[in-house]
Amino acid sequence: MKYITEYRNKELVNQLVKSIHAASKQNISLMEVCGGHTMAIHKFGIPALLPENIKLLSGPGCPVCVTDKKFIDHAIALSRLQDVIITTFGDLIRVPGSTSTLDREKAAGADIRIVYSSLDALLIAQENPQKKIIFLGIGFETTAPGTAIAVVEANKRGLKNFFVLSSHKIMPPAMAALIDEGVTINGYLAPGHVSTITGSHIYNFIPQKFGLAVVVAGFEPLDILTSIYLLIKQIEDKQPKVEIQYSRVVKPEGNLKAQQILNEVFELRPEWWRGLGVLQNSGYAIRQKYEQFDAEKQIPVEIEVTKEDKGCICGNILKGLKTPHDCKLFAKVCTPVNPIGACMVSEEGACYAHYRYNLL
Repeated sequence: MKYITEYRNKELVNQLVKSIHAASKQNISLMEVCGGHTMAIHKFGIPALLPENIKLLSGPGCPVCVTDKKFIDHAIALSRLQDVIITTFGDLIRVPGSTSTLDREKAAGADIRIVYSSLDALLIAQENPQKKIIFLGIGFETTAPGTAIAVVEANKRGLKNFFVLSSHKIMPPAMAALIDEGVTINGYLAPGHVSTITGSHIYNFIPQKFGLAVVVAGFEPLDILTSIYLLIKQIEDKQPKVEIQYSRVVKPEGNLKAQQILNEVFELRPEWWRGLGVLQNSGYAIRQKYEQFDAEKQIPVEIEVTKEDKGCICGNILKGLKTPHDCKLFAKVCTPVNPIGACMVSEEGACYAHYRYNLL
């Protein structure tokens, strides 16, 4: 298939691996901040192809993993209301809250439905006018435009029973926070899907302010290896900049139409990130113009006191300070069947990826 098989060519992979070994002279730490990259790196066995002096770190690139446990507790509290239908993407349903999960609430009788897009939630709202339909908006700049479209469309259709509980986030503040915290990073594999929407220019501050290399990467083996090679060249040549490897999809300016609808519906606010705490201007809040669709403002509910899991080191894993194998719970108490922390739930989570591709 076009754009797949040619990016898995064994001969080209071997050539790139040789080039990487020849080009890398110093110890280099590279971080990916996209869950899709985390999964692909381990699925294709990329770390085993690299020299020992090249270290790959998994950062806060999994939307489910970085989501605040209080957000889950909030969604669970809303699901217990008699007149509410919760709509959500599938991987969020198993993320542990303080004392329950959406999956358990569904089993107990709550009306919680897995949808494939925010427009599915709109259809449910139209079909159930007597109910309040709440869409759980999570994800980065990739999924946020879809939520924004649903809000605009709900307004056009005059729907009074459609709401969004937003936990959408943007990536640059987290990338900056990791550097400010002193995490050892020499370069970033920038997220391909996010960059399709935002463009590559949002990362310009990283080489300009911090002197670190950035390459926007695709998701196939040759994409990732080429991006690693480009990062090594920047670092070895001491010429940090922003490059686009994933040029068949990503443009410097991004998707202007998607950016326009994001700005129409959302405004920036402080947002909590697992492992990083509250980061200023890192989250999307629904603007006052569309506040009639904001579940946080329109549907008051009592939320239990949030409790974090003892022993789970998901926060440090998301900062690249620890690996899943450093966790005492990993693959023992915490498994994909019984996830203790959010990093084991989603296929894009570092713990899940390590469990699936490095243990089985």
